[in-house]
Amino acid sequence: MKAATTGLAAGMALGFAGYFGGFWAFLLVLVLGVVGLVAGLAVQGDLDVWSRRRR
Repeated sequence: MKAATTGLAAGMALGFAGYFGGFWAFLLVLVLGVVGLVAGLAVQGDLDVWSRRRR
């Protein structure tokens, strides 16, 4: 399993803990899923969060 997939699964699992809250739980799952995906992509090396390119 890739790091991005693991990060997404971790974010979704954390969000699932708030599932019983209705619409706000949906938003929590969505936000934590995106955070987990971004963290997984950064760990995997597919997303460079520290580069500062000037054009």
